[in-house]
Amino acid sequence: YSEVTNAIKTSKYNLFTFLPLNLFEQFQRIANAYFLFLLVLQVIPQISSLSWFTTVVPLILVLSVTAAKDATDDINRHKSDNQVNNRKAQVLIDRKLRSEKWMDVQVGDIIKLENNQFVTADLLLLSSSEPLNLVYIETAELDGETNLKVRQSLPVTGDLGDDIEKLADFNGEVRCEPPNNRLDRFTGTLTYAGQKYSLDNEKILLRGCTLRNTEWCFGLVLFGGPETKLMQNCGKSTFKRTRIDRLMNVLVLCIFGFLGFMCSILAIGNWIWEMNEGSQFMVFLPRQDGNNAAFSAFLTFWSYVIILNTVVPISLYVSVEIIRLGNSFYIEWDRKMYYARSDTPAEARTTTLNEELGQIKYIFSDKTGTLTQNIMTFNKCSINGKSYGDVYDYTGQRQEITEVKTVDFSFNPLADPRFLFHDHALVEDVKLENSEVHTFFRLLALCHTVMAEEKKEGELFYQAQSPDEGALVTAARNFGFVFRSRTPDSVSIVEMGKQRTYELLAILDFNNVRKRMSVIVRSPEGKLSLYCKGADTIIYERLHQSCSKLMDVTTEHLNVREGLRTLALAYKDLDEEYFSEWKQRHHEASTSLDDREAKLDQLYEEIEKDLLLLGATAIEDKLQDGVPQTIELLSKADIKIWVLTGDKQETAENIGYSCNLLREEMAEVFVISSNSSEEVQEELRSEPVTLGNSVKAITDEVVNGEYGLVISGHSLAYALEHSVELEFLRTACMCKAVICCRVTPLQKAQVVELVKKYKQAVTLAIGDGANDVSMIKAAHIGVGISGQEGMQAVLSSDYSFAQFRFLQNLLLVHGRWSYLRMCKFLRYFFYKNFTFTFIHFWYAFFCGFSAQLGLEMSYWTAVNTFFVLGSLTIYFVVTFTMYSNGMFLVLPRAFPFIGTARNSLNQPNVWLTILLTSALCVLPVVTYRFLLIQLCPTINDKVRRAKPAPSPPTRRVRMRRTSSRRSGYAFSHAQGYGDLVTSGRFLRRSALARPSGFTQTGRATTGFSPMGRSAGYSPTGRPQNTKAPDVEGTSLQMYRTIRDPTL
Repeated sequence: YSEVTNAIKTSKYNLFTFLPLNLFEQFQRIANAYFLFLLVLQVIPQISSLSWFTTVVPLILVLSVTAAKDATDDINRHKSDNQVNNRKAQVLIDRKLRSEKWMDVQVGDIIKLENNQFVTADLLLLSSSEPLNLVYIETAELDGETNLKVRQSLPVTGDLGDDIEKLADFNGEVRCEPPNNRLDRFTGTLTYAGQKYSLDNEKILLRGCTLRNTEWCFGLVLFGGPETKLMQNCGKSTFKRTRIDRLMNVLVLCIFGFLGFMCSILAIGNWIWEMNEGSQFMVFLPRQDGNNAAFSAFLTFWSYVIILNTVVPISLYVSVEIIRLGNSFYIEWDRKMYYARSDTPAEARTTTLNEELGQIKYIFSDKTGTLTQNIMTFNKCSINGKSYGDVYDYTGQRQEITEVKTVDFSFNPLADPRFLFHDHALVEDVKLENSEVHTFFRLLALCHTVMAEEKKEGELFYQAQSPDEGALVTAARNFGFVFRSRTPDSVSIVEMGKQRTYELLAILDFNNVRKRMSVIVRSPEGKLSLYCKGADTIIYERLHQSCSKLMDVTTEHLNVREGLRTLALAYKDLDEEYFSEWKQRHHEASTSLDDREAKLDQLYEEIEKDLLLLGATAIEDKLQDGVPQTIELLSKADIKIWVLTGDKQETAENIGYSCNLLREEMAEVFVISSNSSEEVQEELRSEPVTLGNSVKAITDEVVNGEYGLVISGHSLAYALEHSVELEFLRTACMCKAVICCRVTPLQKAQVVELVKKYKQAVTLAIGDGANDVSMIKAAHIGVGISGQEGMQAVLSSDYSFAQFRFLQNLLLVHGRWSYLRMCKFLRYFFYKNFTFTFIHFWYAFFCGFSAQLGLEMSYWTAVNTFFVLGSLTIYFVVTFTMYSNGMFLVLPRAFPFIGTARNSLNQPNVWLTILLTSALCVLPVVTYRFLLIQLCPTINDKVRRAKPAPSPPTRRVRMRRTSSRRSGYAFSHAQGYGDLVTSGRFLRRSALARPSGFTQTGRATTGFSPMGRSAGYSPTGRPQNTKAPDVEGTSLQMYRTIRDPTL
């Protein structure tokens, strides 16, 4: 253990590793690696016709921006790590408490914590200053819940107190589970003084918690640093990619292929040109010996890879991230998504999914706290077959509560003045000491995990883990059964003014699978009782058979048509001998390291049977403001809403009607509540027949009329089986609204995964509680509501706000805008790249495929870097300011048309349309150019169209006596030189005449052919292998000789 320290490290780099590691990560991106490859090509002179800075400048710009962002994030992580690691803790070393840095704390150390201090590491609580070794902690850093939680040490370690000597001599051995991320579970044993003791989550203080209302405590370090549950939960979340991201990746790969295709065409063109025309341009383009056409084409291919590299968008991803960041700011700055009552603005916890908000097809929503306010009020109850809560007049007509006075609780000095109730009959039965009524409220006062805080005499403040428990305990308080305080072994209540303390023997805690909670207590008179409360369907399964009639009456009394949350209450008396034997087995199961939870569940099932029904409670949870209007608006946008709730079927169904999810004008609402796989499959198969005998594929959801589907949790378990899931999905997708009742958190995630698996649609999950986290993480986009159930949903979400009604702005405004902005940007971006690149592509056909630039390099870099950036900035400034955030109210049906371009890419007729449209767009230009050349040709056009004159046919020259000479003489003779020749002056300088290249006949014999052409040229005018004489110099010498009379 000495090697395991408490230091944490969330940073990725240090001063020496930043540059190599960051560059290595960045060059793993295809675009960056491609441009590095281009840079290598550009340093090869035989290939590159571009300077290296044309690639280095944008590449360094992209790398620098990304590196700066990564460096900033990592510097902040370093600061956070240093701040945490350098905190001080009191550690017991050499029998003294010494101040040590957190980073120096090791597993096995004993640490002292004081009030309001953060817990240093995952600790086993040894002792505390509070009675019974209790400590109070706040876990807001872990799960977002601000309610105080209680922890208690083992009595054997609690005796150590704050005695430093005893603590230094502590030599216990802890065996526990390996490090994991389960915040709500811990399994281990402590062996001390020859005894083995069970350890669970109630004896552990986790790193990140804050000590409250406790002067001091001591703890043994079990896990430190990266092994703590806090750090285990800091793992990277699943990276969610949008469809635009995937589309961009496909387009970039296609562009790479298109670039290779263009370079291949130009390389082939270079090969053909070299074979046919290249040797004729030796005079103008001297070439090295040994070069051939194939090698020239090979070099040309790589040269054009460099020249045409602008078609590959090097700055695309950086530009996209900047736009997404801007869209995230607009979401957070939206005043219409700010909830003033709790001072909660909207928060974009990710910047990569903004445009995906404009593609939502399915919304999966929790009910409690998401559609409703999650502020519970005790509304009605049924006790021993008698209903309380509704008020009737003397004629038997039900009265509105606004017309009835509230109950006066002045008889109870500890009553909560904020509690309102209108049925006076219940108070009268309490005062008359009705035994069933008293047992009913005694159960509510004992069976819970609420913490009570009494700052002044009579001023009680309850801190409950769920609003339901708080409402029930408050109701019991007002009706005379006041919960005052608790210890790990006892619960103190005031029953009709009398203080009573019950011994708490066991708590059979609530979880999402059990859906019930029980406590086993011993009354001051020594009577053993088990009190249980939970979901009515769960409790009904465990009732004694004598309660069947009472169960039917109780079910009728619960007016679930009003959408109330119901709980059933039951109890049983226990035999002392049986309980002692059960308690021993419970201790063995709780100290087991293998399958502890399964063994405990089996013991709970054993004792929670043959219960006696007391009655039921009905709690009202009102809808949030604007929920019906929001759901109606989203439905008009063709978004389907599925409600996944843990409430019973009737409650969820009535909430569905009250929030306009289900409507009376629907053709039919199907209810599936079968208890076997075969029955569920049969019901699912029969529903599509009702929907028009449809046997279409899942993707085809067009039906006549609107339908709803309600399915219970046990039926959903069968519907999610592999053999039935397609039938369920087909039926559900053809319905306008779906409600799943009595579902577990795992089933919520399974429903979302099912839709994602078979539907090509974007999903969104929204919830507010810890039981919604799995659903939020499973969906493409997760939205958290910051409500009454802590912050776990918010911490796991991609977006968060305070009210469900803000969802319409998030999807129909910001989602739509983000998608349109991104699509317009991508169109502009690719248009710019292709336009600029095709200049060089078409120029290749006019420069002999010689890999020459059509534009100057500085102009190229300026356009690609500055001018385009400026135009984009101006464009988006205009579009951001010109959009109207009220258009979605006028045209909500325009929402599903966003993103149709993405779907159309998979249809062949769309590609055919694009091809024909391109041809039609080019045709007018080609026709205009053709007619222009034909009707108004320029000189260049005439020269290009002129056919070369054919060479004259060769013929034999007839020999005549002097015709040839005479012809040659006449051709070379000039007028006015006759007397000069006859005077004899020319003959006296015959020696000078010889260098001039003339014979005695006066005819040039070397400079010209008989046809008057240079002897160094062929009849075609192309140079031959003979060396041409200096004709110009010879003629000049002859001219000087003739004109100078002195010669």
